[in-house]
Amino acid sequence: MIIRPEAPADYAAIETINKQAFADHPYSQQTEHLIVAALRAASALTISLVAETEGAVFGHIAFSPALIDGRDLGWYTLGPVAVSPAHQRQGIGSQLVRAGLAALRQRGARGCLLVGEPHFYERFGFRHSDHLTVPEIPPEFFLCLAFDGEETAGTVEHHPAFYVTS
Repeated sequence: MIIRPEAPADYAAIETINKQAFADHPYSQQTEHLIVAALRAASALTISLVAETEGAVFGHIAFSPALIDGRDLGWYTLGPVAVSPAHQRQGIGSQLVRAGLAALRQRGARGCLLVGEPHFYERFGFRHSDHLTVPEIPPEFFLCLAFDGEETAGTVEHHPAFYVTS
């Protein structure tokens, strides 16, 4: 398996993977494929990586800029991350997360945030923050990872693509 940046030839596979991976997810509105497409169309996919073997793409992760109190402070949103159902529970999602976080650090990012399951993301150093908030998200599912050890404070705004509905 290799992890590499997405290419235009991967777009259809990325859409399918996101649809399949979130089809039965209890907290998903099944819009992840729309989010990725909207981020791409807005040139807001800072990092978009795929996992593949022998030319077959079966995993994807996206990172986009996040604003804090309306300002770009060098923080990014992780998400969505998706692995096709046939390849789940093999550590591919974890490898995508690690590769994406490494790429963010190389870009000089100050930190990363996400909405997700704490038990999965805590292994990468993500934690709940009392200093960063997203009004519409239950705080226990909003997690942050400061790369420089200094946590920023404020209200987080995800890219408008995260609010697409169809």
